[in-house]
Amino acid sequence: MALPFRKKQEEPKAEMTFVDHLEELRWHIIRSVLAVFIMGGVIFVYRDWIFDNIIFGPVNPDFVSYKFFCDLSHWLHLGDALCMPPVSVSMQTTTFGGQFVSSITVAIVGGFIIAFPYVFWEFWRFVKPALKDNELKGTRFVIFWVTFFFLLGISFGYFVLGPFTFNFLANFNIGTRHFLETKPTLNDFLDNLINILVGCGLAFELPVLAYAFTKIGLITPMFLKNSRRYAIVIILVVAAIITPSPDWISQLLVFIPLFLLYQLSILVSARVYKQEEKKMEEWS
Repeated sequence: MALPFRKKQEEPKAEMTFVDHLEELRWHIIRSVLAVFIMGGVIFVYRDWIFDNIIFGPVNPDFVSYKFFCDLSHWLHLGDALCMPPVSVSMQTTTFGGQFVSSITVAIVGGFIIAFPYVFWEFWRFVKPALKDNELKGTRFVIFWVTFFFLLGISFGYFVLGPFTFNFLANFNIGTRHFLETKPTLNDFLDNLINILVGCGLAFELPVLAYAFTKIGLITPMFLKNSRRYAIVIILVVAAIITPSPDWISQLLVFIPLFLLYQLSILVSARVYKQEEKKMEEWS
């Protein structure tokens, strides 16, 4: 006779069908899209403040990064090597709905960035049941680390790469008579800004990918070390894609942190590989 305070043994859940998986995925997507729309709605309501203080920040002469890098240049005794001249551009829209469409674009992209932790949490909830117990070990803080590196990349693109890129492009001149005047469209500015932010955010996920791929046995630290020369070429290509400006300073600013992240990925992969080898020895 079972004691009244003893919990009943949970019955194993029935295996879900393909249609059940699709239904589950649909609700995860719906909740994620809803979260992005809610955050995007808030951004759209306060669009004036967001455009003035955040979106146009990298082209604002008083932007915090300009003073920081100039002070850093003097502290390193480099003179004005890192000092950037003030950005002076007047943007324009060439269509009646240009400003409205740009506001919608900023609301959607900004909503995704703000809701990214929740969106990834929904993705993780869908993937997690398919993993085995040994595969789930070590994934306790996966949501934190994925979000951390994504937001770190976003911050790097906004505070470091963006100011250098827009400063170079805005002050680049052809010829000596100055017949040409830079008047970028708002859409062109937003395209460049979004490419920088999202590109850096995704590129900074390299250590997380190294952890996951090593965990499931797709890569090893030896493979990453032997592939370093090829990785340098790939990183240079990625840096050229992320940076819309052709100047070597902006591309170098992207290359250095990505290369350091690749080195960090080797260390992460080596640690995971040792842990997996230890488990195999204990199992055998």
